[in-house]
Amino acid sequence: MTEQPKAVTLSHQPVAGSQVYTWEPSNAAIAARYGLRPEDVLRFDTNTSPLPPPFVAQALTDPFEPTLNEYPDSAYEELTAAAAAYTGVDPSEIVVGAGADEILDLVAKAFLTAGATALVPIPTYPMYGVLTSQRAARIAAVPRLGADDGFALDVPAMTARLADAGVVWLCSPNNPTGRAEPVGNIEAILAGAAELPSPPLIVVDEAYFEYGGATVVPWRHRYPHLLAVRTVSKAFALAGIRVGYAVGSRSVIERLGRVRPPGSISTVSAHVSARALQSPEYALDNVRALSAEREWLSTQLNTFGWMVTPGITNFVLVRIGDHATAERATDALLHAGIVPRTFGPANPLRGHLRLTVRSRAENDR
Repeated sequence: MTEQPKAVTLSHQPVAGSQVYTWEPSNAAIAARYGLRPEDVLRFDTNTSPLPPPFVAQALTDPFEPTLNEYPDSAYEELTAAAAAYTGVDPSEIVVGAGADEILDLVAKAFLTAGATALVPIPTYPMYGVLTSQRAARIAAVPRLGADDGFALDVPAMTARLADAGVVWLCSPNNPTGRAEPVGNIEAILAGAAELPSPPLIVVDEAYFEYGGATVVPWRHRYPHLLAVRTVSKAFALAGIRVGYAVGSRSVIERLGRVRPPGSISTVSAHVSARALQSPEYALDNVRALSAEREWLSTQLNTFGWMVTPGITNFVLVRIGDHATAERATDALLHAGIVPRTFGPANPLRGHLRLTVRSRAENDR
């Protein structure tokens, strides 16, 4: 009898025994492992939109004539102005990067020295821990409250450790739980940090902002140690463009600018993302469509006995059972060409899968 392949690990993680960091396996790698065609692999693990925006081709025609033989304008004036207008701030309060991940990397470079401490509420986006470790800084993991409390921040536990932190990594709506953080919780942490002689930088990752609409951007004057991070990967359906931006006080933005590499965003990526931010109607329509599809998918999964945790993003967190049951479900899905996001046995979300909301035909499959 032919031995069945063991389910691949499908989480962001550094490669064991090295400092190399990898994302999820490619479609080709998964197809080869499970005897599939690459075109039959469906990514339910990456939280991307099922369709690209319709304006990309138009954005690359007149009056834009990319001079691809030259380097881009490292000030990215068009993109910075578009992000500023979209968020309602001054361009001097914006920094742009090659995806939100580069913004997070700039934070780690500018605010985390070797031996410093970063507070990381868990579960959350794994990149915070990866970037902290890359700076030889310490990760202070603070468990979130349980499912009955919406996986909210444990505010007393967080505020008790603020004095030791250089950076506090927050995410709202949170990935991978899909819940928006109660605004009172974030403000309590900001206020607690403001009382310290040297407040840590409070980073609020708002990658899924358009799905909830709540933002900390208006608080940037009251709390100059605050940074809000955004992206065009999610609601704007431009994950392949790799453009993100952040909003903060001028002092924080200037500090990030000192470690930002010139030219990390391509000329094409900068222009397309600027056009997207200048005309956000598609993003809002995309959010409405995927939110409705999320409710349909949640209903279907609940009907089959998979318990969906309420959320507001373009993915759902599903309770399968214990870790072994979730592993068996993952293996069956992978053999069918469906790639879920999994959680290891030490993760607080073991026994869960995270599934991206895709098109109706893909979700039906």
